[in-house]
Amino acid sequence: MTGTAPAPFTADDYRARMARAARAAADAKLAGLLVAPGPDLVWLTGYAPPATTERLTLLVLVPGQDPVLVLPALEAPDAARATGAPALTLRDWTDGKDPYALTSALLDDRGRFGISDNAWAMHLLGLQRTLPGTSYASLTEALPMLRAVKDPAELALLAAAGAAADQAFEEIRTVRFAGRRESEVGADLAALLRRFGHSQVDFTIVGSGPNGADPHHETGDRVIERGDMVVLDFGGLKDGYGSDTTRTVHVGEPTDEERRVHDIVREAQEAGFRAVRPGAACQEVDRAARAVIAGAGYGEYFIHRTGHGIGVTTHEPPYMIEGEEQPLVPGMCFSVEPGIYLPGRFGVRIEDIVTVTGDGGRRLNDTTREMVIVD
Repeated sequence: MTGTAPAPFTADDYRARMARAARAAADAKLAGLLVAPGPDLVWLTGYAPPATTERLTLLVLVPGQDPVLVLPALEAPDAARATGAPALTLRDWTDGKDPYALTSALLDDRGRFGISDNAWAMHLLGLQRTLPGTSYASLTEALPMLRAVKDPAELALLAAAGAAADQAFEEIRTVRFAGRRESEVGADLAALLRRFGHSQVDFTIVGSGPNGADPHHETGDRVIERGDMVVLDFGGLKDGYGSDTTRTVHVGEPTDEERRVHDIVREAQEAGFRAVRPGAACQEVDRAARAVIAGAGYGEYFIHRTGHGIGVTTHEPPYMIEGEEQPLVPGMCFSVEPGIYLPGRFGVRIEDIVTVTGDGGRRLNDTTREMVIVD
């Protein structure tokens, strides 16, 4: 890819994120946040512990106190090399010692804490056993918008990931589809994402013909035929930030009905995009896209939300769905991806990642949303 690479995050970036998270905890009437290994820990500190470790690792963020990372002594050298380490105090424990006693000394014994959704049950139970007066809420429940508003450096990384996914689509539309299995085209997509800089491929959905009517179809061994509509939904992580785009192509010339359904979805996607502006509720994006599809008589065939947030994971809050009144804020990034799914026949979905700007929205995917004919 061409262009200047986004600048790497610094210790000050991570320090600011941890301070922001601690303030958000205080605003939510929490005594603090307990962050286990996973996307939140990477976002807050730049440190990713071994995925297989069963030993307690926990970032403790308490308003008014310096951040502390409790971790096994054998992993402390790796943590000390993390970019965010200068903004942390490391408290290590050795095998045979009680990590919950070490952690409990940092906590209000009557406090209510936000804790990572993916924290191990045995660690939460260990804390509860040591501090029976404490209570806990999942981070998604307590602070759903913690990572939702991206800073300029994050936006640059998301834009680069979106551009890489666009390059993958421009290449895949030139390959042969007819006579090949969905899994073969899916493998091509995965290879292209990696070629254009993705370190992790999260999904390559190839839904051909009737399989396209299943929004989360598992790419399989069906042989793609001439006359098929093919839904291509793919994405992953590039430099730690996500891509996710969908285009629906057709093998050979489509029928009038197929063109009409594709046009309706394209119009719905455009309506959802036009609804993006600061202060609008998330549900307004869903309503705008859904109104187009319902008005064309296909409302019952749009069977999922219009969008989801994206950042260090490919699915995260906020969600563009009826009932979500969270107002849009500049820096939020999410998908706009309406679809129509006709069981046993075909499906159409068109998806871009969009970021909220000061006066509207900006797409991070720029490939054509018109019908693309492939061989």
